[in-house]
Amino acid sequence: MKAEYDFSNAKKNPYVKREKKQVTINLDCCVIDYFKEKASRTGIPYQVLINLYLGDCVEKKRELVMDWK
Repeated sequence: MKAEYDFSNAKKNPYVKREKKQVTINLDCCVIDYFKEKASRTGIPYQVLINLYLGDCVEKKRELVMDWK
């Protein structure tokens, strides 16, 4: 291994599709349990499943309907 590397001519990774940002979010236990159960059946990590679900909501511009009865 070299002691020092020159990255002055480096290029951005063309395979990176989207940038991700780590956040802290409070979710109900039942929500986490739901996605963990789906994760165990699909083999996809539950955090990835949550991200896929929320991304689908964004893509389809879903609006939350709150009906307080």
